[in-house]
Amino acid sequence: MGTLGKAIYTVGFWIRETGQAIDRLGCRLQGNYYFQEQLSRHRTLMNIFDKAPVVDKDAFVAPSVSIIGDVLVGRGSSVWYGCVLRGDVNSISVGSGTNIQDNSLVHVAKSNLSGKVLPTIIGDNVTVGHSAVLHGCTVEDEAFVGMGATLLDGVVVEKNAMVAAGALVRQNTRIPCGEVWGGNPARFLRKLTDEEIAFISQSATNYSNLAQVHAAENAKPLEEIEFEKVLRKKFARRDEEYDSMLGVVRETPPELILPDNVLPDKTPKASQK
Repeated sequence: MGTLGKAIYTVGFWIRETGQAIDRLGCRLQGNYYFQEQLSRHRTLMNIFDKAPVVDKDAFVAPSVSIIGDVLVGRGSSVWYGCVLRGDVNSISVGSGTNIQDNSLVHVAKSNLSGKVLPTIIGDNVTVGHSAVLHGCTVEDEAFVGMGATLLDGVVVEKNAMVAAGALVRQNTRIPCGEVWGGNPARFLRKLTDEEIAFISQSATNYSNLAQVHAAENAKPLEEIEFEKVLRKKFARRDEEYDSMLGVVRETPPELILPDNVLPDKTPKASQK
């Protein structure tokens, strides 16, 4: 960004600061009606000068997430509560159908000991577990990063590979397809079974379905939220077995029923003919 762009950005910043200062002054002048609200500076999507996040309209980004700078989030992906994706000194790319779970951190490298400039690239249908740290690395399609794992600069996790929970993967390590690596530092543990490879794809699908429910819930207006609170209170503590003994039939409102694709073990009742 040139000098003019930085000047415009600075003017915008001071206009916002001036508005907050006027609000605080008005509160003080109200005397007994004084009420001060601490304004949150959190922004789910935040640009760094001319670097702005690009998030697909079908992706789910939780309200408490921070996506900053040069970040791309693909179709059907989900970024969960408390995550930070900071693409300030380089770029971050997240493919389609990928889930980055709660409190995970994704950052990039402008420079390191090897002298490489490293973005972070996350492929399609990838699962990144809770509280994982990904820094200047590449995670290929349908790979799995366990909870609390740390991937350092230059790491490559190949397709259908798995990083175990809590693992620390050292710089420039390549984890081959179909292998599980774990420990500190991470080492080869064993080969993945066919069932485990299938689970990686299923995990991405499960989170994609669950993200749709969270997106719908976060989009509800206040009136609908309050209405559902009343319904939940009314239908709370209803024992179906006790009701059946009394011959009472209660129908649960559709607003309180989760979709079948969120509950994979839930089998629909056979229709009676």
